[in-house]
Amino acid sequence: MFDSRRRATLSAVFVLTLRRFAAVIACVALTAQAPPAQPAGASATLDAARARIKHIFVIFQENHSFDNYFGTYPGAENLASALAQAHGFRQYDPIGKTWITPFRIADPDIESMSQSRGVSLAKMNGGKMDAFVATQEALSGKKFGAGSAAARTLGLETMAHYDCDTIPFLWKYAHSFALFDHIFEAMVGPSTPNNIAAIAAQAGQTQAARTPASAIDADAKGQGVPALNDLDPAFGPYTETDKTHQISQEYATLMLLLNGSANTQVTQDTQGVARDLGAVIAQGRAAIPWGWYQEGYVSPESALPGYEAHHNAPQYFGYLRNNDVFWNDVHGLQPLLDGLRNGSLPSTGVFYVKGASQNEFGWKPANRDPYVQQHYVGDDDHPGPGDSDHQIGESFVATFVNAIARSQYWNDSAIVITWDDPGGQYDHVPPPQFERCPDAKPCGDGERLPFIVISPFARSGAVVRDAGDTSSVIKFAESIFGLPPISSLPEEQAFMPEGPRDGNPAITDLLGAFDPDRLSGTASPIPAADAEITDTVVNAFPPAMNCGTLGITPVALPNAPSAPPSGFTPRVANHLSE
Repeated sequence: MFDSRRRATLSAVFVLTLRRFAAVIACVALTAQAPPAQPAGASATLDAARARIKHIFVIFQENHSFDNYFGTYPGAENLASALAQAHGFRQYDPIGKTWITPFRIADPDIESMSQSRGVSLAKMNGGKMDAFVATQEALSGKKFGAGSAAARTLGLETMAHYDCDTIPFLWKYAHSFALFDHIFEAMVGPSTPNNIAAIAAQAGQTQAARTPASAIDADAKGQGVPALNDLDPAFGPYTETDKTHQISQEYATLMLLLNGSANTQVTQDTQGVARDLGAVIAQGRAAIPWGWYQEGYVSPESALPGYEAHHNAPQYFGYLRNNDVFWNDVHGLQPLLDGLRNGSLPSTGVFYVKGASQNEFGWKPANRDPYVQQHYVGDDDHPGPGDSDHQIGESFVATFVNAIARSQYWNDSAIVITWDDPGGQYDHVPPPQFERCPDAKPCGDGERLPFIVISPFARSGAVVRDAGDTSSVIKFAESIFGLPPISSLPEEQAFMPEGPRDGNPAITDLLGAFDPDRLSGTASPIPAADAEITDTVVNAFPPAMNCGTLGITPVALPNAPSAPPSGFTPRVANHLSE
């Protein structure tokens, strides 16, 4: 007879085999829907991009869906489309006993809707995209009271959208450079999984496959991989900390690739990546600099109020956090601003930028209500009291775009502006589905995200249809610097198609954002002035810029004018939000 340990081992192998088989089927189905092969000339475009682009800046904001920010952007897959009409444009409001369609708002200080994994899946309703209002109202009713006006406020807000009268800087960037309208959240769920995916092209599927005992429970709660919730990382610094921390993440990241032969200095917490480190060392490549710049970070032991540990992706990985060759590249914001202004950044590299729930620039919302002044001073763009005013959020973005545009690095830069998750807000485009997670639900993708690429070599005013997800950020860096996909490394490849999606041909490498003529030099690059916004405008709330000054006319929706429903308020009663 088998002893218990052998039975457990065989059981784990059997479960792993089934999961890998299901993943293969899912991958085959996805490949059948993949876009056609790259057209002739794509190789020349890549070669030219590699010759031109030396600095990649990723400004990674929080919690907005594509429709929430660009739902009336002309030329995009927007809320006026037939696809929108077929996928949730009209949703029932159980509390108000009426039907709700998308509506325009101008108030940048709203509530925070739920984007937890289970709630997000319920809102998307199997791709019908039609249960955002009802799901949010039911959830908020548990907090504020079933059928309450407060619960209805949050339900209705899932259908709200902005335009260039409220967030003009973001619309200006889209209008002057390249806007992607088919980039999705890599993992259905909240912030942490997608911050991790921005450096790993996964959130721990490899680790779950390698070590089934580490897999998260079926409710996607508590510790475990893939990381599907917002538990704080296993390592500090923290300002506020959960009682339970996430387990150490043990799989490859872009940082491991970029570190090249410097991986010989990695000695701590190498479980899960030892062979990956060895493979990169064997390639003999010099290290490519990188940096993670997060507002509020002070040192390995301390951080300022407003610092969000669960947004710092490298902090989740033991081998990144506990080896100085990596952790020395984690900073607060000021070193990046200083480096841009004094020209002291490396000659090439990848640089991530994250805000916080309290800004260090002294910005205050335009609304002088004391409650708003106290509770909406964050700049990471996360909605809700205790976090961001959205005009402050876009000023944060503009501050860094301005700094890059005014620096010597503009001439060889690409700036990616995106968001980590859709924040529980409605988007009408059903996302593709990839491999299954241990909870038997899709690991991804989630809803569409806003996604802008700014560069002197970008296509001007282009809406790029190429499909991708958060993993595209990594795929782009790999393409530009000639790196192998993370998915090709030995510790990851053994468990594919579970794991990193940067090798998936269905996910764009973002090169569609670039003008081949500008890359080749036959057309002039876009001047830095086209990316700049005057400091007096950036630092004033509300900004002295709008649809009229930009010359942009948002599209009219079938329900125009798309005014808020009767009884709508942007915030619940102040005492309920405390």
